[in-house]
Amino acid sequence: MKKFLLNSTIAAFVVLGIAGCGTQKSNAEAEQGLKDAYRSDFLIGAALNKPQIEETDAKSNALILRQFNAVTPENCMKAENIHPEWDRYDFELADKLVAYSQKNNLQLNGHTLIWHSQLPAFANQIQNLDSFKTFFENHINTVASRFSGKIFSWDVVNEALNEDGTLRNSIFLQKMGPDYITEAFRLAAKASPNTELYYNDYNNEQPQKRAGCIELIKKVQAAGVRIDGVGIQGHWHLGKVPFKEIEESILAYHELGLKVMITELDIEVLPRNFQGADVAQRMASDPSLNPYAQGIPDSILQQQATDYENLFKLFLKHKDKITRVTFWGVDDGQSWLNGWPVPGRTNYPLLFDRQLEPKAAYHKLMGLKK
Repeated sequence: MKKFLLNSTIAAFVVLGIAGCGTQKSNAEAEQGLKDAYRSDFLIGAALNKPQIEETDAKSNALILRQFNAVTPENCMKAENIHPEWDRYDFELADKLVAYSQKNNLQLNGHTLIWHSQLPAFANQIQNLDSFKTFFENHINTVASRFSGKIFSWDVVNEALNEDGTLRNSIFLQKMGPDYITEAFRLAAKASPNTELYYNDYNNEQPQKRAGCIELIKKVQAAGVRIDGVGIQGHWHLGKVPFKEIEESILAYHELGLKVMITELDIEVLPRNFQGADVAQRMASDPSLNPYAQGIPDSILQQQATDYENLFKLFLKHKDKITRVTFWGVDDGQSWLNGWPVPGRTNYPLLFDRQLEPKAAYHKLMGLKK
């Protein structure tokens, strides 16, 4: 079985060959990216981190601008980074992302205002209930108002549900009760009145969690508080993409009058025994869980390409309901899945390899629009 070396230039050309795409086709695709191919369907986005926001790599920057017309910060707007101390905010990198998006006409989705993970240390140490509520209100008011009119949308609340659809026993639930979600949307709507407001979660295409998500959304709506859309993260696994459940969820959320986004898309190729994106989950290191450290079989890349192709066929079927599809990263080397849930693994979940060359999956997606 043929394998590709991670740092081999030859490997990139082999991948292109496997996808049935010669130099002529690659040159044509270089002129037209995903954003152009899907312009009449939905936005194509990517999550960016510090080196990309600061344009430190010319090749990476060129790829981003050619392929994507929407961006989401992977980390720089999370609370631990943007609000590191009670009375101190750090907007430096977030402001750079705003400037980058404006300069390049990229739709910017803010991520995220309220999330139980990646909180600043001081927030987890607040004992007084009134003080915690003050932190909650000040954080949303300060961050959302700063970027009012500068970004298109916010993931207001992120991952508030358990797998069975009940509310996660987060610090927000413990301190403020179940109404904290409605209150977060109320505050965000007031602080940033012209920004679209979304709820975002993983596995919320699964029936039980979907039911909980629908209940959450209806509660916000019943309170007369604005919620504009729901994000299905889309952290799926090779050969296990739940197409039926995804379609059912797109229809169900759309029936609530909401826009639907696929917000953090990647297709993992490495073994693990659960599906989702709970950053707290960990698995012990084992060589059997990192089978492609030196390269990945052609057959796996082809299976991944087929999964992506079938996903986008589904998305195109419901393009009247889906407004954006965002990949959680630009290339395989950047992906968070290289270190989660097993430290040190080498993963290949995205459309571009570590040399920023298009993989078989990319050509399949471009082929759908030929």
